[in-house]
Amino acid sequence: MLHSPLEQFQIITIFELKFGSLILHFTNSSLFILVVIASVVVFISTVMLNATVVPNRWQSIVELVYEFIFSMVNENIGKKGQEHFPLVFTIFISILFCNLIGMVPYTFTVTSHIIATFGLALTMWLGITIIGFVNHGISFFSFFAPPGAPLALAPLLVVIELISYVFRALSLSIRLFANMMAGHTLFKIVSGFTFIMMNYCLFFYIISVLPLGLLFAFTFLEVGVAILQAYVFTVLVCIYLNDSIYLH
Repeated sequence: MLHSPLEQFQIITIFELKFGSLILHFTNSSLFILVVIASVVVFISTVMLNATVVPNRWQSIVELVYEFIFSMVNENIGKKGQEHFPLVFTIFISILFCNLIGMVPYTFTVTSHIIATFGLALTMWLGITIIGFVNHGISFFSFFAPPGAPLALAPLLVVIELISYVFRALSLSIRLFANMMAGHTLFKIVSGFTFIMMNYCLFFYIISVLPLGLLFAFTFLEVGVAILQAYVFTVLVCIYLNDSIYLH
């Protein structure tokens, strides 16, 4: 029996916690957020607790990711951004594990829901804005007035810059959510089409090897998208941090 391609994104309540009139729902999304946190902690702790001078395969991967994110911070923010490196590293690893764990059959992709990605993006946006005010005080508002702009156009440019700044949180969340949801939906459609072909007749069963091959190709593509989207989200956070630290 075939199901809707969007059924995989359904949020299901596992159990409820009642505190008077307040009801808290523990869902499959909540469960896999905990799975992601546990996976990150266990993986990195296990690899680095057994670290050696000559790194093994897993230690090399962790160190390469560490160096990659450290270089990203230095290139996009500079030395002042090194104090924010733990935050940037945590963002990248968390999103990466969310995306990759969602590739495993019968799991749940947390980043395929805009409420999850928007919550993360909004938190980053608020934090970056606070950092801007801490570093520059009231002068942070000068960020919305492009230097060298004609005075007559200043009111219009300020409004445009303000809207653009506010929509950063929304664009961050939509980009991640849309790519993960679209990829998983396409994968489900192709797999459903393959299943129909394999159960129709012998001829279609034989030629179903073509869409089956596409499924393998989509798997590698989705892994690439999972890594790329974690990188894009993280590098944009670095760019926004650079703006709040240095302004224009």
